[in-house]
Amino acid sequence: MSEVIFTKNAPAAVGPYSQALKVGNVVYCSGQIPLVPETGNLVEGDIKAQATQSLKNVKAVLTEAGADVTNVVKTTVYLADMADFGAVNEVYADFFGDHKPARSCVAVKELPKGAKVEVEVLVVL
Repeated sequence: MSEVIFTKNAPAAVGPYSQALKVGNVVYCSGQIPLVPETGNLVEGDIKAQATQSLKNVKAVLTEAGADVTNVVKTTVYLADMADFGAVNEVYADFFGDHKPARSCVAVKELPKGAKVEVEVLVVL
């Protein structure tokens, strides 16, 4: 019924879950934090560097699933500090360009591995 999506171009899951699952023409992507796939460590730099790496990881999972950013219909952005909202929006806008999927953005107490941002997407192929 479902197909597990996995790519070495995005970080391996840090828990008992998949990077994504494809069910029919829908891909449910787990949240991506700014881990560098080659090292498993958080990317160095500010919130923009973290947002950029999180979105690179999202793109790698999308590519493995046979999708691209134009297939994304919904995103959820988790921030450790809502003060980072503007900076993350700049990176997010560059990443999605003219495509504007539905989105939720919430502040959370903390994220895995001390990340400042996590991005989750829902895709329709």
